Amino acid sequence: MAGPDSQAVAEFAAARRLVLSTVAEACRRVGRDPAGVQLVAVSKTVPVARLEAAIAAGLTTLGENRVQEADSKSALLTGASWHLVGPLQSNKARRAVELFDVIESVDSVELAHRLDRLAGELGRAPLGAYLQVNVDRDDAKAGFEPETLAAKAGELAVLSNLRLLGLMTVGRLVFSAEEARPTFERLRALSGRLRAAVPGLGAGLSMGMTDDYAVAVEEGATVIRVGRALFGTRQVG
Repeated sequence: MAGPDSQAVAEFAAARRLVLSTVAEACRRVGRDPAGVQLVAVSKTVPVARLEAAIAAGLTTLGENRVQEADSKSALLTGASWHLVGPLQSNKARRAVELFDVIESVDSVELAHRLDRLAGELGRAPLGAYLQVNVDRDDAKAGFEPETLAAKAGELAVLSNLRLLGLMTVGRLVFSAEEARPTFERLRALSGRLRAAVPGLGAGLSMGMTDDYAVAVEEGATVIRVGRALFGTRQVG
């Protein structure tokens, strides 16, 4: 059986090195260890053959926006872990728990409780999860309002089948990376306040994408979700 295309592997390896070099430089500017930043390669719409090459090139943590797409891909690929980075409908929660190693888009108390129950039933406990926060109070974005999360974080932190790794946010559409900095600052500050009161909440910060991940790293991102810088521009259906 033929392996992944060697030219594609080389191209993905080069793209990965460039992103990691940018991460390392951002870490140097603020005195961080680059090992503390995880790269999630956002693989939505990328076909399996290209993902085989990406995995061979070291892009072994893949992020998908849709449960259905991850379902069709994961059965055909080995050597990768999977993060759900897009919205999760409650009727797809069971399959999401079966498929994903980490769910980054837990955006309501109800969804957290549902995932906790399903993780216990399916023997996937503890399931890694990030709480999605709408720190910009953007009507177009999903996520907890900061005040709501502050009131509910203690309740969520004691769910026995979820491992709350930290907070996630989807930033506003901005014209420059620097304009995104206030979003990342707000998420980092909220994390600090919540963790002071809720010991069960992890220190992870999933924030930053292709256009602004260097700024996110400067502001404390522990997970960056990068698609276009690795896979190129894609049509999103």
